[in-house]
Amino acid sequence: MRVHGETALSGRFTSVSTPSTAPTRGRRLRRSALGAALVALGLCSLQTAPVQAEDDPGQPVDIAGAGIAALNALIQGLFNSDIVGQTSKVLGGDGETYWLTNHLRTDLVPTTVLQGLGLGDVVPGLGLGGGSAGGTPDDGKRREYLVVWAGDNNVLDRSGKQLTNLPDVVTPDLLGKGDQIGPDFFAVVDATKGSSSYGKVVNTVTVGPLVENEPHHMQYIWHKGNNIFAGGLFTDVTYVLDTSKLPELKLKHVNLPTDTLCGSVPDAYWVTKDGSAYGTYMGGPDVPGPCTYSDGTTRIGNGFAGSPGELVRLDENGKTVYEAPATPETAENEQRCDNIPQLAAATCANPHGIQAREDLDTLVTSDYNEPRNIILNPVQAPSSYLRRPTVRTWDISDQDHPKLKAVSFLPDGPRVGKVAHQEEPRAAMETTVTNLPGHKGAFAETMQGGAIYYAPDITAGKPEWREVFDLTTANKQADPSRNPYGGGSNGGWLQTSLDDKYLYHAVAGRQPSGTDQGSPSYILKLDIQDLLAAGTDTACDIDTIEETVNGGAESDCPAITDILPAPGGPHWGALDNLELGDDGYFHETKDVKRIAYSNYFVARTGLNGDHRVCLVDVGSDQKLTTDPGFKDESTGDTCIDFDRESWPHGDWGPAKPHSMLFVTADDDIK
Repeated sequence: MRVHGETALSGRFTSVSTPSTAPTRGRRLRRSALGAALVALGLCSLQTAPVQAEDDPGQPVDIAGAGIAALNALIQGLFNSDIVGQTSKVLGGDGETYWLTNHLRTDLVPTTVLQGLGLGDVVPGLGLGGGSAGGTPDDGKRREYLVVWAGDNNVLDRSGKQLTNLPDVVTPDLLGKGDQIGPDFFAVVDATKGSSSYGKVVNTVTVGPLVENEPHHMQYIWHKGNNIFAGGLFTDVTYVLDTSKLPELKLKHVNLPTDTLCGSVPDAYWVTKDGSAYGTYMGGPDVPGPCTYSDGTTRIGNGFAGSPGELVRLDENGKTVYEAPATPETAENEQRCDNIPQLAAATCANPHGIQAREDLDTLVTSDYNEPRNIILNPVQAPSSYLRRPTVRTWDISDQDHPKLKAVSFLPDGPRVGKVAHQEEPRAAMETTVTNLPGHKGAFAETMQGGAIYYAPDITAGKPEWREVFDLTTANKQADPSRNPYGGGSNGGWLQTSLDDKYLYHAVAGRQPSGTDQGSPSYILKLDIQDLLAAGTDTACDIDTIEETVNGGAESDCPAITDILPAPGGPHWGALDNLELGDDGYFHETKDVKRIAYSNYFVARTGLNGDHRVCLVDVGSDQKLTTDPGFKDESTGDTCIDFDRESWPHGDWGPAKPHSMLFVTADDDIK
């Protein structure tokens, strides 16, 4: 792997150290070259004050003091005798140490589980060896958990309208509680119905030393034996976690910017049957100029968080195996693809969503936007055409050497967008494949375009994509009192049911502006059985205004099964593919009876959500019902509120839950 050209990026990025082995040790802020690109883009620069320009940015800066030591004690949970901290560390490719620290609530975990984690002698006096002083009585239930990847909500989470309140420099006095800067973390929530701790956060697992990762996606679904792959959008880091001993998590590897030189801004992951993964890196190469990929070809990029993005093959531990260019060597100009700064060969290659059919040797990615100018920058994007109208199919017959096969521009629909990026094909955020051997199709949705597309055969040399559903139809049913216009409805998570009968879609809604009342937020469930039964001879095509409002006229068009009102702005979701068998163990199932969703996108875009995580039951009639038993342990309200003051790792205040997975310990699943 070679990157040519000199970097124009400069600045300092610092990180918060929280080693559990020294709870009274002051924090250290380490300025790292990993974050230089972020600083150049106007993101946070955590540094000591003052810092002299001649200082070596690669050396640690000691800001140890009583206040920082107190914060370190806080994050370790030492103010609560029911919290046990365990830290796992790995050495990054840059020679720095990275870690996860568990903050396990022993009062919520069965004693036998604590013993299995080897915690019997960790904290003297807690009686974790089996006495009544530590752990909860063993109720005989094996536990299923919802693992939520969440970011600390702090002073840096500002949209364009709030820029006047953004500090120029983040100094040590801004590290701390509430609106100040704290650690990002994985929340481990008991999702076992009937458990005494159902809906409670039994562990928070903080990441270090990097802060302000902007936690984003993990893989779409977890299978037995899988590691978790989790991306930091702003830090350009992929964290790989061992879930085998849940509710404890361990860090196995960190994939750093220097490990993926031709791509940045990791977004989503798809784990293959061998435990390895593919990751979409939405942004361009780490530095502007030519970048040579693993296949020996070169593309010209406009730098970090720009274009073109790439597809990365990762081994089961998250190490880079192969970097594949997401754009062909020729310009993409079937529809307008803007790049800022402009590239000689225009490209829409900014892959976001990703799913694969290993049995078909095919992987699909969908392009969302050039992230530097939308996600990372809270100022409104200067061009509607930074939102992408493209879906890409890949040949993965040689899984460690994926090859771009086709670039498909989604067709425009009959609606006229109020702005250019609300035309139907714009901002193709997510894609989802069908699952059963008799089906070869895939779906894609457009966040700003408000449309759902379908291609019946993704193995074709040039898949044929058609619009099969317009969110105008769902908006009309969800709230008849408002203008149903589907553009800008902010659809996110898109997922076929594992039996290929239904399609789930999270819709955050369009925010009110001026005379526009906005659009509703909900979880949409569509019946897609007739569409898939048509094979490659599908007739459905939303090509009239009437069909955008009333649904497709053709008999095989998707039909609304249910719309669940979801106030707060749902962006992401997950299927619960685990069920408890008569043998007392969990087993994987295609008959999904529960889903989860979260109300958060990216604060700097202004689409912040209310930071709740909810569980939804799927009834025998396929109707959706918010689980009333999944309640916040502090407020008693339905759904878990991440805008709370206290966590197992301390009083760090509100957090931003982006993605989640249903997971169980290896010993509890067969």
